[in-house]
Amino acid sequence: MAESTTTTAVGGLSPVGLPDFGSAGTAGTASAIGLLSDVSLQVRIELGRTKMLVEDVLKLNADSVVELDKAAGDPVDIYVNGRRIARGEVLVLNENFCVRVSEIIEAIDA
Repeated sequence: MAESTTTTAVGGLSPVGLPDFGSAGTAGTASAIGLLSDVSLQVRIELGRTKMLVEDVLKLNADSVVELDKAAGDPVDIYVNGRRIARGEVLVLNENFCVRVSEIIEAIDA
């Protein structure tokens, strides 16, 4: 069991005895993540971006081509709940598009 910290009362206020957890919080991380395993997250794959004038957007039709800022074969960005977490390459599997993760982006870079 964790020990309680004690301090002296100041100005008529009494301190609350809170347990000292130290570094014990990391031991339960794996089991805590397990509790979240059935939470649904939004995953988005971004092929590229572009900026267009309103005038050009209004001219779009079924045969229009919109040029993106990435070349064919460039890695695509993988986002989870709006945060970029990885990069990957676009593949076709059983006539469906898919993405093979090629790089996990460190949290500080995202």
